[in-house]
Amino acid sequence: MSKEKTSPHKSFKNHIPEDARQHIKAARQEMRDGFEALVPPEFIAHRQAARREMLMAVRGLIDSALERTQ
Repeated sequence: MSKEKTSPHKSFKNHIPEDARQHIKAARQEMRDGFEALVPPEFIAHRQAARREMLMAVRGLIDSALERTQ
């Protein structure tokens, strides 16, 4: 017997009305816009560059692990 795994996001669709989900999305976007208005654009650019570097570091770890398995 196998159990199907469901995404946590799909289970919310059954419990939270669509209009409430849309309000949550809009509030999240407004919060982001407000945050970006408070900090200088250089901070946003630096944060994006730092995130990219972290993702590249994780990719390097994965690539290294893949090479060792071959």
